[in-house]
Amino acid sequence: MKKHIVLLPGDGIGTEVTSAAKDVLETIADEFNHTFTFESKDIGGTAIDQHGSPLPQDTIDACRKADAVLLGAVGGPKWDNNPSHLRPEKGLLGIRKELNLFANLRPVQGFSNLLHASPLKREVVENSDMLIVRELTGGLYFGTPSERRNNGSDVVDTLAYSREEIERIIRRAFDAAMLRRKHLTSVDKANVLESSRMWREIVEEIKPEYPEVTVEHMLVDAAAMKLITSPTQFDVIVTENMFGDILSDEASVLTGSLGMLPSASLNEEAFGLYEPVHGSAPDIAGQGIANPLATILSAALMLRHSFRMEDEAKRIECAVSEALNRGYHTGDLNVKDGEQVNTHKMTAVVVELLKADSTTNSIMNCYA
Repeated sequence: MKKHIVLLPGDGIGTEVTSAAKDVLETIADEFNHTFTFESKDIGGTAIDQHGSPLPQDTIDACRKADAVLLGAVGGPKWDNNPSHLRPEKGLLGIRKELNLFANLRPVQGFSNLLHASPLKREVVENSDMLIVRELTGGLYFGTPSERRNNGSDVVDTLAYSREEIERIIRRAFDAAMLRRKHLTSVDKANVLESSRMWREIVEEIKPEYPEVTVEHMLVDAAAMKLITSPTQFDVIVTENMFGDILSDEASVLTGSLGMLPSASLNEEAFGLYEPVHGSAPDIAGQGIANPLATILSAALMLRHSFRMEDEAKRIECAVSEALNRGYHTGDLNVKDGEQVNTHKMTAVVVELLKADSTTNSIMNCYA
């Protein structure tokens, strides 16, 4: 199978981690007789410096022609004082909108030998395994008007959703629940917001189409609390844009390392943009010590969701797990034993484990 992938390295450590994921994807292509071609384009702060825009039209055009997009990270203090339209984050928001990437999928699953680094007690977070499905292109972040008025003394932001926007993300979450443990938690603020009341009504309308899925409604403040006190109760969480932004960042630290969490942003045809949850980490950029595993796992999500390559995705996930089991880790992972390695070495270990002639019994057991 032949697929074309656009790489958007972005800023900070983005170049390093996307390069690592490219090495892994090329290994998968060799092992499974696929052909992956790659093209790199600018986004974020780098694009501002090179093109005067955080999202050049050339980048948009290339992404529209691709089979999938892999992004590194955007942002950094260099651009903090720029006007709003020249902030790196505008590039990320813009590409999501341009490609109609309305559904953000963020899996949160702990690796056993990293749970000691969780801020929660091991017995609270152990066996937590959830998927947060966040609406990505509507709501408060995109509503208009959004402006200052009366010479800056007043401000207004607008939270707006259409029925279609709500229905499609809720259906995506129900579909995801059917592939997992068949439990869906819909998070809203229906006691205050009219948009949330409509959201809850639509969940109830769609629910009979999925009789196997147990549905629970939860207010966003209660959900934030439950993520800390009882994270294992969640399977699939679905929520609107701003609530999802906050809750997914909260959930990302539960398992002990932001550097291990991938994400996928999908449109209705399963075309996707894949990126690690972590930021651009400008303080360590260029030092070769960045953790590439979240981006490598994002590449696995790409294979699964956009290319329908489940076996290949599982092989990557098993290789990452085995690398950690063998004690290899980058400095951010706070592993007490084992060998601390740089970005290149961490990637090389995963690549070696992916090769058919070096897969161990533990890899094959996981893979099976």
